[in-house]
Amino acid sequence: MDDAELTRSQRFRMDDAARDQAARLIEWALAEDLGSAEPAEQMDITTGSVVPDNVKGSARFVSRETGIVCGLEICQMVVDRVRRDLQLECILEDGAAVIPGETLAVLAGNAQDILVAERTCLNFMCRLSGISTLTRRFVEQVQDTGAQVLDTRKTSPGWRYLEKYAVRCGGGFNHRMGLFDAVLIKDNHLAMLDIITDQPMHEVADAIAAAREWIAQNPDRLPQGPDTIVQIEVDRLDQLEKALAAHPDIVLLDNMDLEQLRRAVAMRNETSPHVLLEASGGVNLGTIANIAKTGVDRISVGALTHSATNFDIGLDWQLGD
Repeated sequence: MDDAELTRSQRFRMDDAARDQAARLIEWALAEDLGSAEPAEQMDITTGSVVPDNVKGSARFVSRETGIVCGLEICQMVVDRVRRDLQLECILEDGAAVIPGETLAVLAGNAQDILVAERTCLNFMCRLSGISTLTRRFVEQVQDTGAQVLDTRKTSPGWRYLEKYAVRCGGGFNHRMGLFDAVLIKDNHLAMLDIITDQPMHEVADAIAAAREWIAQNPDRLPQGPDTIVQIEVDRLDQLEKALAAHPDIVLLDNMDLEQLRRAVAMRNETSPHVLLEASGGVNLGTIANIAKTGVDRISVGALTHSATNFDIGLDWQLGD
């Protein structure tokens, strides 16, 4: 299996954590739409009063714009939750590129149940496809530079696993999932050390050393054990010099201009070529290409999840069914 096939088969499928999160969100979404978490008490009063309960039909989920689709696997979970006799035929897979008018999936069965499932399916697919589509636009800007596009923790509360899954479907990569799976020493951590230490000039090295020691003492508590990543954020080149000397895995270069980023890459290449450099701050579709050309390895973009707009998908009845 080549790299493209491996990426297709593994990166664009939800893991167990994402499925568990989707199941909880689906339950809550249907409860708020139908008035109750108890199936026997749930109601769609419009459909129930207008559409006879014995009508069968089929409808297509159709893309209204160009982008990257995500959420079809969740759509299947919604359908299974609404009624077991509904049938969803997915024409495409998550991560597929789509154009206006393209059919994503066909939903067939009881017409009332199709109408009940419609909005919940669309809410998930439109939100996640918006993230995948925006991610792909950023990824296209850094092609041939070697830089990876990463997300951040700036996600919708309760949606993190799904939104980070959507980033992967768009060709991006995930930063740490949360506070539990990697060390990221940020400016406020250093500011606190600056307050409490009697040697403020050593806070960068001290923080990295403390993180390494804590990991060594607590490997069984950590998802990655002793291989847990240690990253530190700096916003000045003198901080970078101290950080490189302390050998973190990654240094986050926060809000540095292009010249500073180029100098940072030169410093890293000369003294610590094994340390990865990540740029953040001021990253948008107009700036990311030049940032990537400085030679940084990673670029984190909060906008992938906090500023993505919903992708336009509709449900159209198929004539003759």
